[in-house]
Amino acid sequence: MSDHLNTPLLDTIIRPSDLKRLSDVQLRQLANELRSETISAVSVTGGHLGAGLGVIELTVALHAVFDTPRDKIVWDVGHQCYPHKILTERRNRIRSLRQKDGLSGFTKRSESPYDPFGAAHSSTSISAALGFAVARDLGGITPEGLGDAIAVIGDGSMSAGMAFEALNNAGHLKKRMIVILNDNEMSIAPPVGAMSSYLSRLYAEAPFQEFKAAAKGAVSLLPEPFREGAKRAKDMLKGMAVGGTLFEELGFSYLGPIDGHDLNQLLPVLRTVKDRADGPILIHVLTKKGKGYAPAETAHDKGHATAKFDVVTGQQHKTPSNAPSYTNVFAQNLIKEAQEDDKICAVTAAMPDGTGLNLFSERYPSRCFDVGIAEQHGVTFSAALAAGGMKPFCTMYSTFLQRGYDQVVHDVAIQRLPVRFAIDRAGLVGADGATHAGAFDIAYLTNLPGFVVMAAADEAELTHMVATAAAHNEGPIAFRFPRGEGTGVDMPTRGSPLEIGKGRMIAEGAGVALLSFGTRLFEVEKAAENLRSKGIIPTIADARFAKPLDRDMIIGLAKNHETLITIEEGAIGGFGSHVAQLLAEEGIFDTGLKYRSMVLPDIFIDQASPADMYAVAGMNAEQIEAKVLDVLGITILGEARA
Repeated sequence: MSDHLNTPLLDTIIRPSDLKRLSDVQLRQLANELRSETISAVSVTGGHLGAGLGVIELTVALHAVFDTPRDKIVWDVGHQCYPHKILTERRNRIRSLRQKDGLSGFTKRSESPYDPFGAAHSSTSISAALGFAVARDLGGITPEGLGDAIAVIGDGSMSAGMAFEALNNAGHLKKRMIVILNDNEMSIAPPVGAMSSYLSRLYAEAPFQEFKAAAKGAVSLLPEPFREGAKRAKDMLKGMAVGGTLFEELGFSYLGPIDGHDLNQLLPVLRTVKDRADGPILIHVLTKKGKGYAPAETAHDKGHATAKFDVVTGQQHKTPSNAPSYTNVFAQNLIKEAQEDDKICAVTAAMPDGTGLNLFSERYPSRCFDVGIAEQHGVTFSAALAAGGMKPFCTMYSTFLQRGYDQVVHDVAIQRLPVRFAIDRAGLVGADGATHAGAFDIAYLTNLPGFVVMAAADEAELTHMVATAAAHNEGPIAFRFPRGEGTGVDMPTRGSPLEIGKGRMIAEGAGVALLSFGTRLFEVEKAAENLRSKGIIPTIADARFAKPLDRDMIIGLAKNHETLITIEEGAIGGFGSHVAQLLAEEGIFDTGLKYRSMVLPDIFIDQASPADMYAVAGMNAEQIEAKVLDVLGITILGEARA
């Protein structure tokens, strides 16, 4: 709890049931105090600010009207859940958001019974709410019981196919459930596609102003099944040109749009829905991302993801760095390649800023495509671009590409189409935790025939891998790189294509060989420096490629050293597994080679700094050093490491 904020009403709220004793006037005051507390908390921790500020009133209204945790509120993505956490017995920990051993930045089942369904990626809420509704009607049980199921989904998330699959199924099953479409006209990037245009048209006409004025205390205007004379009310809404025909065709009763910052509208609407709904209903709520905090409202991304900041000025406290970010290195080098080749184009799924493609789009707008939150479509779209003679760079976070994996297999790999996959946020990412950790792409791509899979050891290597991908036309190729800044190495003016399947030697030694794949090479080199002080001179190599493997280099390392250790920022089944397969096929294990593979452990690692997360994973320099000593059986501090 803040010591300096003036929040007398909020100070009396421990759990949502405490809101039941407040008048509507007091709920409006509570919303103002909740907004101040959210701003103050995020200024300390950093995180997703704009989305939470946009749903302050909606959060208050939902918890005032419904009976959580028995009623299940499913927040889509979870960017907007900080105010919800403050009202649900977690205010005393809210300044631990996204920190080690602190609160998750998203909803998380293991954290609180008020988080009925975990989410950190978009467009899952309607499916989850429908599941709760069906479980309720079939007699399912949770510790809190099962009541109403409410999905809160943004207009950006509604652009994903999964949301429509769920709407279609919910309309067919006709279960009582509530979908709140939080329409802020902006997801992370400006909304893309026909769905956003459709939603915009619903309230762009002048008659909406008449409806908005009439909707204060709008119970009398609610469509069926909420009042007698439902047909007349429904016809009136349609005549006002704001009816949700699309949603009604999918089987939902549609209500809206209503002002999501006006509790005079939200409260009576939600109360009436709770009292009278007997089937699926969609409530269309208009909100403003960053509402009530000028620096967020005026920011180009509406304060989507911020570092720690000064509350008065909104100025973010970012640590300066002399090294460029990997994302920026990728973007700048893609632009250089596109200058020389007009067939190069780029595709992303609602993350142009996060992936650096905003820079590419500024230079080549006709060759850059943001498909919205639709990774599956983005992959297949890229496949057809390649089939049509273009050179697409399908640019997504590692964990977002997972959502398009079937398309990677079926539409790209089987057809051997030369799609270039630029995989950002590879490895452990810090404050976003397990949901955004790029742990699995090495494993899920290297098992596909015909794929080339690379990982940049540093920002200079990334420049060469962009050039390699641009020049590769024989099939799909992927390269991965982490979040954050590079290591500060000297940068080439322009990348040069690498020989496919060839690694590089970094340092010659004896006895022990350390074979790195990806940016752990920096930690490997620090570990080697420490080992040298103990009289152990390891050989260091950078694999560059997990597929195809550099067979000659790996076999040479295995035959000329007693111990071979691979290190990668990925899960079991990736680079190290392919090396082990090669060594087994060649019979090298029969020679007595000691082989170990350092991979991410078989657990999901919670949010912390990247260094702390890699410490949990056992992959920092000290732990790499310890691994070598462990394998060699060298005694440390009088204790034998077996």
